[in-house]
Amino acid sequence: MSEQSDFLVIGTGIAGLVYALKVARFGTVNVLCKREPEEGNTRYAQGGIASVATSEDNFATHIQDTLIAGAGLCREDVVRQVVEAGPERVRELIDWGVRFTHGHNGATHEMEYDLHLEGGHSTKRIYHAEDRTGVEIERALLERVRQEPNIRVFEYHMAIDLITTAKLRQFSGANRCVGVYALDEKAGKVRAFVARTTLLATGGSGKAYLLTTNPDVASGDGVAMAARAGVPVANMEFIQFHPTCLYHPMAKNFLISEAVRGAGAKLVDENGRRFMDKYDERGELAPRDVVARAIDHEIKTRGVECVYLDFSGQNAAEITEGFPGIYERCYELGIDITTDLIPVAPAAHYQCGGVVVDAKGRTSVAGLYAVGEVSCTGLHGANRLASNSLLEAAVFAHEASADAARADLPLPSPKDVPEWDAGSATDSDETVVVSHNWDEIRRCMQNYVGIVRTDRRLLRAKARIDFLQREIWEYYWNFVVTRDLLELRNIAVVADLVVTSAMRRRESRGLHYNLDCPETFDAVPAKDTCISDYQKTFAKFAKVQGL
Repeated sequence: MSEQSDFLVIGTGIAGLVYALKVARFGTVNVLCKREPEEGNTRYAQGGIASVATSEDNFATHIQDTLIAGAGLCREDVVRQVVEAGPERVRELIDWGVRFTHGHNGATHEMEYDLHLEGGHSTKRIYHAEDRTGVEIERALLERVRQEPNIRVFEYHMAIDLITTAKLRQFSGANRCVGVYALDEKAGKVRAFVARTTLLATGGSGKAYLLTTNPDVASGDGVAMAARAGVPVANMEFIQFHPTCLYHPMAKNFLISEAVRGAGAKLVDENGRRFMDKYDERGELAPRDVVARAIDHEIKTRGVECVYLDFSGQNAAEITEGFPGIYERCYELGIDITTDLIPVAPAAHYQCGGVVVDAKGRTSVAGLYAVGEVSCTGLHGANRLASNSLLEAAVFAHEASADAARADLPLPSPKDVPEWDAGSATDSDETVVVSHNWDEIRRCMQNYVGIVRTDRRLLRAKARIDFLQREIWEYYWNFVVTRDLLELRNIAVVADLVVTSAMRRRESRGLHYNLDCPETFDAVPAKDTCISDYQKTFAKFAKVQGL
């Protein structure tokens, strides 16, 4: 059975929900999420959303901070667009019910909200909801979505592949996206969702790595689907490792916010000695790539498993009030952050590259948009400035929604889209293949394509991932699809894209550091690394025509 709507949204983070609320004024909206709508990277954003808020700050400073962090690969016009739209988008979130924390920091009368300072920012400009900003944004947006009669949310529906007219072949004219096939996990059936326009808001790909701050749903689905459809993908070598993920055997993916260092916590070794001043004059407030490499170097040269954050000397009441979520979780694990050292290590956190889009969030395929972490807008360049991601998602969701509402594209009929054909696929009795390959890809990426890379490590990773992709494709075409299989298929594509992009960049820049190419080019290439021919890469693995 097929579903039809004017607008189709894949993902329920800030990008997908803001877009859905805005386009709902112009037609019907179907929203797909592969688990509960609350689950996704937005929910786990602790720090906040960056935006100019006081007379002590200005757009030029925020722009400059972003350009510096981006290491020469930011598109300055996009940076300006996002930064200057920031205050209006933040006010809109507040109008929609997001409750940011009000000031307790002795701020001037101009400052209505308590603003945090984070690494790479030259002043306080981070709106936050204590240390649960993402939870609060999700709450407010989902409340509004559930009150909107034009929006239907389909839980436990995982998108499999984009449906394009080039694939269907019975359409004439330029290629366009007309929807997706999605697995209805509870019913165990694949359904077609058709729409005038489709938005990829699927988030990032942290689960391609063994250690990550991301939830289990972050398996790079949107990037993989776009790549298989021949949509250009860029800058996938720039994977941001958050410097301070809680290192504890009972803690999974728990992030210690950047704002903790902004509030005065120091990075120390196992003997309590600070070390960041050796690496950067900005110390703990250096950009994330600098801090992550410093911690990685300390861990490897000292032969230890982690370093520590030290809050000693800070006001205990301010710590517990300012970071209640972090305090509570650490306390459950026997760590009192007001007195004890907090063990931390870097973990894969944010995908700075993605599906290439223009200033309106449009991809190269008509009717297909991408917003949020799945996209490559040019804002982040080679390294994301802390708390710019939620801002980017809100700004580009606004731009894409306005453009999609104006798009003069006919509404496809479900009759024009064939039902999913499972062919001779059968239920698998060898699911161990999925779990084994999943683990092998993630370990390969962690060990060979991490914070510091070498040519030899990348070549090893490429050879191993090519082999695994052949095995996964064979498995995919022989057995009935499941969410685990689809996610494995997607992280394999993402891993290949990251490795291939890293091999093509013959320099070190931002988040990509190669010991064999330590220099940074003085002249930045006119175009980012683009992979628009990925179909050729995986076509040899496919067993059917037209992919």
